[in-house]
Amino acid sequence: MCNWCVVKKSGIFALLLVVLTSCFKGKSVDLIIHNAQIHTMNDKAEVFEAMAIKDGKIVELGAERQILNKYTADEEIDAAGKDVYPGFTDAHGHMLSYAKQLLSADLVGSKSFDEVLVRLEKYQSKHNRKFILGRGWDQSLWGTTEFPTNEQLNKLFPTTPVCLIRIDGHALLANDALLKLANITPTTAVDGGIIHVKDGKCTGLLVDNAMNSVYSLIPEYPKKELIQAMLDVQHELFQYGITGVHEAGIENKDIAFFKELIDQHDFRLNTYAMLMPSKENIAFARKNGIYHYKNLSIRSFKVMGDGALGSRGALLKKPYSDDHAHFGVLTTPVAEMKRIATICELTGYQMNTHAIGDSTNNLLLSIYKGIFEVNKDHRWRIEHAQVIDPKDFSLFSQYGIFASVQPTHAVSDQRWAEARLGKERMKGAYAYKSLLQLCGMLAIGTDFPIELTDPFLTIHAAVQRKNSDNFPVSGFYSNESISLEECIKGMTIWAAFASFDEERLGTLEKGKEATFSVFVNKVSAGPEYQPNFAAYTFIKGKKVYSVE
Repeated sequence: MCNWCVVKKSGIFALLLVVLTSCFKGKSVDLIIHNAQIHTMNDKAEVFEAMAIKDGKIVELGAERQILNKYTADEEIDAAGKDVYPGFTDAHGHMLSYAKQLLSADLVGSKSFDEVLVRLEKYQSKHNRKFILGRGWDQSLWGTTEFPTNEQLNKLFPTTPVCLIRIDGHALLANDALLKLANITPTTAVDGGIIHVKDGKCTGLLVDNAMNSVYSLIPEYPKKELIQAMLDVQHELFQYGITGVHEAGIENKDIAFFKELIDQHDFRLNTYAMLMPSKENIAFARKNGIYHYKNLSIRSFKVMGDGALGSRGALLKKPYSDDHAHFGVLTTPVAEMKRIATICELTGYQMNTHAIGDSTNNLLLSIYKGIFEVNKDHRWRIEHAQVIDPKDFSLFSQYGIFASVQPTHAVSDQRWAEARLGKERMKGAYAYKSLLQLCGMLAIGTDFPIELTDPFLTIHAAVQRKNSDNFPVSGFYSNESISLEECIKGMTIWAAFASFDEERLGTLEKGKEATFSVFVNKVSAGPEYQPNFAAYTFIKGKKVYSVE
C-alpha cells in the first residue's frame, strides 16, 4: 500500500475517532444533578434520578445513565440519593415585616409580661432608640386570657414612645407617651377598630384600624440596616429550600425598594407582591397593568377584610363564645371592597382578601361571586379562610375562588380557638381537607413572621395537625389533615397557579425554570416533627445557597 493511502486512512480514522468521542461526551449543558430522587410534582407524580440544566432551564430529566451518557456539564452534583423538589414558595409571607421585626425588640415566645419588660430594657440599653418598637407578644402564653395594660410600661418608659405589636399584627400595646403623640383618647372614634378603655382611661391596647394613627408615627429604620435585614431573611428562606414568597401587602414606596434590592444587592427570591389598595398603588396598577421586573411580579391587591381571632377582631356571624357582647370588626367597608373588586377586574389584577371570621368569608364569597360571571379565570384569593360556615364551603368551587391557608395557624391557635368559637363553629375552622376537596387546590404558606418560616413545620401541621412539640398527641381536629403530597403541591405547583406562574415554576419539567432544592434529610411527614434543611438551593440554575 502506498504511503499516501496509509496517510489518508489514518486521517479518516482520526476524524472518526474525534466524531465518536464527541458523541460519547454528549451535549454540553451547565449543570447536571444526578444520583437523586427528583420529585417533579407534575400530574403523573414522576420521580427521576437525574436532570440536565442549561441557561437556567431544564433540558431533560431521566435515568442516571441516560442523562450522564447524553450530556456533559460544567458542574455535576452527586446528590447521594437525596430528595430534590421544586423550590418551595411561601404563598403568604411578610418579608418586609420580618426584616423590621429583626431590627425591633424581639418579644416572640415571652412567657409573661414581666419578661416582655425585661427584653425591652435590654433592647433599649443596646440600641437607645428614640421610638421603641417591639413585636411578637402573645398573652395566651402567659397563662391568662386577659390582654395587657400599659401601667408598667408607663413607669419604665415615661417619655419615650413605645409600641408593642401582638404576634398576629392585629393588636398593639402603646404607652401613654405614644397615645398622647397619636392624639388617642378614650373618646376617639374609630371605624373598624377598638380602643380599649377601662375606668374611663385608655389601657393602651389598640385593635385593627385603631392602630393606624400609631403606625403613621413609627419611624423608618436606617436603609442600610433594613437592606441587611432583608438579605438575612432571604438567606434564612434559602436555608429551608424556599425560593419564592407571595409578599402579602406592600406600599407604593416599597416597589422601588424591592427593585433596588434586586439590582444592587443580589436579591433573588421570586417575589409575587400584593399591593395595598392606596391611591398611589391603584394609580400604579392602572398605569402599568400586570407588572414584571426581573424576579418581582405585581398583579394583585391585598385587602384587609377583618382582624384576627386571637385579638377577637375576626368578624363572626354570631358573638364570640368567650365574649358574648362582641362580634369582631369589619376593617374595610363592604362598599369599598366592591370598589376595589371593580378596579381589580379592570386592571387584570387579583383581589387577595384577608378573611378570618365566618361573616367576613361570607361577604367576600358574595363579592367574588359577582365578578366570576365576568371572568371565570380571575383566581381571586381569600387569604387565611380560617373560619367558614359549612353552608358556605361550596361557594369556593362554584366561583373559582382560591383558598390561601397557613396550616401552622391551626396548631398555634389550638390553645384558645375552641374557647373563641365554641365546638359547633370549629366544624368549619382550619378546615383544609374540606377546602381542598371542594377547590381541588390550596395555596399554602406560613404568614411569617407571625409564624416561623420553616416549611417542615407547615408540613407537620398540615399532615399531622401537630406543633413542633408534637402536641396535641392525637392531632388538632385531625379529620381535616391533608397528605404530604398535597401539602407540597400547595407550596409548589398550586402556589405557582395561585400567582399565574404555573408555566414557569412549580414543577420540574423540560422547558421550565431550574428552580429547585436538594434536601439534607428525606422529606417526610411522620408522627414526630423532624427538622430538615436544604443542602443546595438553586434559582434559574444558579446556586444561591449551599450548606457547605
